[in-house]
Amino acid sequence: MVDSSVYNPSMPSTLPTQVADKPARERILLTAHDLFYQHGIRATGVDKVISEAGVSKVTFYRHFPGKNDLIRAFLDYRHARWISWFKAALQRQTEAGTQGLMCLIPVLEEWFNNPLFRGCAFINTAAEFGDSLPDALSICQRHKQDMISIIAELLPANNAQLSLADAAAIAVDGAIVRAQMEMQTIGAKTTLASLALILSALNNVGSAG
Repeated sequence: MVDSSVYNPSMPSTLPTQVADKPARERILLTAHDLFYQHGIRATGVDKVISEAGVSKVTFYRHFPGKNDLIRAFLDYRHARWISWFKAALQRQTEAGTQGLMCLIPVLEEWFNNPLFRGCAFINTAAEFGDSLPDALSICQRHKQDMISIIAELLPANNAQLSLADAAAIAVDGAIVRAQMEMQTIGAKTTLASLALILSALNNVGSAG
């Protein structure tokens, strides 16, 4: 069910193969991460998580009194792992000489080509729950704000920096949704080519500002 490439910083959306020796809470969380991301939160029942994690119901509810507690833990965990990967991947591109917002193109291509790619967990969660689980929505919003702040670091420091980063983030989110819908290499390449046009234009505005 799980995959060791979670420890490879180039692959943010998979899980470690060996979880049997992990503490029960971590085992539950890693299992929920995989199931929630691959199949959706509403579609994944607590009993499925308990079965896949190899824990008893008593153990599960000792660590997570309800499913909403597990959802919040999943989002916090996903946020930390994805942001860590995102920063490292952008840093690799910067060190390789890619300029400004164009660093986002190879980073997203790396992610989209992950066979377990199922879009953005935070966009998916917001679509599933809306504001019916406000604290989960707050985590999703914080995730996107952190993404914008990281993107802003790719731009010159001027009055337009944050506005351009926000515009770039909107374009990135659109590309993620499109890539998720198409789920094929050729579709992802077309999406990234279109995104590159937008980011190139925003780069030029940032440089001029």
